[in-house]
Amino acid sequence: MFVNNFDPVAFEFFGFAIRWYSLAYIFGLVFAIQYGKYLIKNNHYFNFEPKILDDYLPFAIIGIIIGGRIGYVLFYDFQFYLANPIEIFYVWRGGMSFHGGLIGVILISIYFSKIKNLKFLIFTDLLAIITPIGLFLGRIANFINSELIGSPSNLPWSVIFIKIDQIPRHPSQLYEAILEGLVLFLILNLIYKIKKTTGFVSASFLIFYSCFRIFAEQFRLPDEHLGYIFGLFSMGTILSLFMLSLGLILIVNVKNNK
Repeated sequence: MFVNNFDPVAFEFFGFAIRWYSLAYIFGLVFAIQYGKYLIKNNHYFNFEPKILDDYLPFAIIGIIIGGRIGYVLFYDFQFYLANPIEIFYVWRGGMSFHGGLIGVILISIYFSKIKNLKFLIFTDLLAIITPIGLFLGRIANFINSELIGSPSNLPWSVIFIKIDQIPRHPSQLYEAILEGLVLFLILNLIYKIKKTTGFVSASFLIFYSCFRIFAEQFRLPDEHLGYIFGLFSMGTILSLFMLSLGLILIVNVKNNK
């Protein structure tokens, strides 16, 4: 049984605390961009220049941060932020939503595709393939920070998050890192090599991520102030069900060449 006593601060630089979560965002974006450039250079399907990802990077950051923050405010703690609106801007205190970040990235990608004259679904196919890199690092940072903790468990690989309590728990963050990061990355790369149909990888990302997230949510405690909605579903599960529906709609349209 592992005892998690990691310090969320990786190191200090001239008095500023550099946190693992910040490094996960930074390196997730850097590694994803570099792998995306490799795909562009070695595949004719992505018919644009590698530097397009350098141009896209600031747009991606804006979409992730604004979308993730607004998503958290709306989906997870609306009453608190309604009473304390200034807290919305205190992003360093935590509170980001993956589903909100996804919406932000989709919207900013629509705009970016228009101004750069790109085919939107070909561009999102590329983004879908490289995104699990960031998801993997983000979930590892969640584990280090002892956040998004799992439900109690007596399994041999259970983890005690001593910053929380002394109860052995599922390392749900690692489940998500493996499923939403490593496994999803391998699946999407395999799908891309087998089936180069515009939008198919994008739809597959939505579908497989949703399924993996819904599975992992069964081992993760819901947000304390929300609990289980209708006594059954976490907010993450509900949002993933909507995401799954969107993926199924997209894949049907892709197959019908619409």
